[in-house]
Amino acid sequence: MAFSSLSSLTARLAITDEQAMSRDKMQDDPEAFAHLVARWEKPVQRLGLRLTGDAHRGEDVAQETFARLFARRKTYEPSGRFSTFLWRLALNLCYDELRRIKRRGELSLEDEHHDNGDDRFVAQEPAPDSRLVEQERSEAVRRALLELSEPYRVVVVLRHYEGLKFREIGELLDIPEGTVKSRMAEALSQLNRILNPVLADAAGPAKRTNESLIL
Repeated sequence: MAFSSLSSLTARLAITDEQAMSRDKMQDDPEAFAHLVARWEKPVQRLGLRLTGDAHRGEDVAQETFARLFARRKTYEPSGRFSTFLWRLALNLCYDELRRIKRRGELSLEDEHHDNGDDRFVAQEPAPDSRLVEQERSEAVRRALLELSEPYRVVVVLRHYEGLKFREIGELLDIPEGTVKSRMAEALSQLNRILNPVLADAAGPAKRTNESLIL
């Protein structure tokens, strides 16, 4: 009996996102939907955090994303990758939140300590008092990211934090791949202008380049 239950669980974990969405649409399968939540909840939360600068807003974005996904499951049509469909839902909610933030004239970093600390723009070389240095760098990177205008910030987050390819980002944002690459180049240029003085103060006078700010 236990072996049968384990086999069933393994089979469910092995299904693709598209298959899980199809099962939930056609069979009202709660375990299939739970599979999608377990797979995508953290990435969507990270997206919300990176774009809004607030962990609580990131959680709200994730909750609302899956609420909308559940509400739309019966009309879902697999015309492309499920991930693209989900990212679009989440991005639209992030855009709504950013507009609300702009209207209120606020941009929160109060919950930055809830982040996972994986700021991929920061080189991983050893440094004296490394914990303090890394904390200062992480804060500097988060603040610099929030200084970017929305089109540049989105591309950076999707590329360097969520690992999407340029082609996938272009498909998601409905823009040419070349536009994605040019936005990324401009974003990195802006980030370097912001970060180089800050990181130099935090880690010493060593010269830094684009390559030292990203993995």
